[in-house]
Amino acid sequence: MDLCNIHQIKELLARHGFRFSKSMGQNFLVAPWVPRRIAEEAGLDSGTGVLEVGPGVGCLTEQLALRAGKVLSIELDKTLKPVLEETLHGLDNVRLLFGDVLKFNLPELVRGHFSGLRPVVCANLPYNITSPVLTAFIEAGCFDTITVMIQREVARRICAMPGSDDYGSFTVYANWHTEPKILFDVSPGCFIPQPKVSSTVIRLKKRNSPPVPVGSEKMFFKVVRGAFSQRRKTLKNALASGLEGFDKERIEKAISACGLDPRVRGENLGIGEFAALTDALISLSP
Repeated sequence: MDLCNIHQIKELLARHGFRFSKSMGQNFLVAPWVPRRIAEEAGLDSGTGVLEVGPGVGCLTEQLALRAGKVLSIELDKTLKPVLEETLHGLDNVRLLFGDVLKFNLPELVRGHFSGLRPVVCANLPYNITSPVLTAFIEAGCFDTITVMIQREVARRICAMPGSDDYGSFTVYANWHTEPKILFDVSPGCFIPQPKVSSTVIRLKKRNSPPVPVGSEKMFFKVVRGAFSQRRKTLKNALASGLEGFDKERIEKAISACGLDPRVRGENLGIGEFAALTDALISLSP
């Protein structure tokens, strides 16, 4: 069966009584070049263990299985079980799990299923869970790379530069822990049903160490969140409102110690400047 053939997919889904769920953000690929290229860009080999989320009818799962040592695919919609059992029959290196990926202990899954393999993520993520799932993958700290297809605007946000409208706290978070790279775009016409927005495939490679040193990573992210908590305000005023335990005078001194313009906004600071500001604030703590 051609798992990207729109006519065969419709017949398959109708035969199993499947109905698309808007609440689950289900959009299945029907352009064969897309799953093929995603799998190729993921850099898989027989020594790789792949975690996939949201397999749909299994077109990406099939391409992953042809290249990787093992594929563990997690699907929330249990009505897809008979569909996937049919489409993935014969792929002995694929294991299906049904449930909410956000409720699994990801490091435990990796230890249990990918022993001796290099663990990676490769998936076509539903738009409605992109940010929390990406955060969970990064927080797990056990994936060498995360190659995912996501909404284009989220990909741009992750790879945004300081000073741009897309730049925000999630940009800093993702770039602190990983090295993101936009790979290619995918148009709505490559899916059924067609989404209203375009998609982008992005790869995030785990960093072995933070991009810059900082005295306290916990404090660093408090500063970042505070700086972006009120984007229209200057950095000084945003931190005075969003950073507990620091008055405006100490914040002004820290900003000055970093050689920053007192009128600067948080969206103009790069990771290095946020780290320097964090250390300056720590040094001025009572």
